[in-house]
Amino acid sequence: MTDQLRFYLDENLPVEVARQLRLRGVEVVTARDLGLLGASDTQHLARAVAMRCVFCTNDTDFLNLATEGAEHYGIVFGQQDIHYIGDWVNWLALMHAVYTADELRNRIAFL
Repeated sequence: MTDQLRFYLDENLPVEVARQLRLRGVEVVTARDLGLLGASDTQHLARAVAMRCVFCTNDTDFLNLATEGAEHYGIVFGQQDIHYIGDWVNWLALMHAVYTADELRNRIAFL
């Protein structure tokens, strides 16, 4: 049996996204939860990989890391100026219901 998705929200996403996902029974951790505010992009991505989490961000630097060959358990990217809390919550909850962890490995999904 494959694992359910777990999400790692970087420090640029509102913590309210995590709170609402948890209310829906989705496992999610934030950079703030881990005490990693201000950590480098590579540290964030490495931590998400170690935890087998899909990385969620609106920072294009992570898209660059992925295209350069960085391993990951999936990256979800949204644009800060058009994707709001509800967009993130609805999209990630849907992904959680539809995909397994193995299905998103080394893939990028756009909101």
